[in-house]
Amino acid sequence: MSVTADHIREKLTKELGAVHVDVEDTSPNRCATSYKVLVVSSQFEGKPLLQRHRMVNTCLAEELKEIHAFEQKTLTPEQWEKQKSQ
Repeated sequence: MSVTADHIREKLTKELGAVHVDVEDTSPNRCATSYKVLVVSSQFEGKPLLQRHRMVNTCLAEELKEIHAFEQKTLTPEQWEKQKSQ
């Protein structure tokens, strides 16, 4: 399986009900081995950061086998709106 930014975006949107997903390939030659993601989902409401990250990691378990570096930021829609207005 080839992991792409679009694939990651689609999977997070579908499985976590994400209302916003940014995926950036941060590998040196854009060779799909390092990603930085921002996920905004109401499923994160009331959950601590570690639990949110576990949700993302579980969703992308197969993909993470092929990715060498993965940075994530997880926000609720309310947190996302606050951050955008700053």
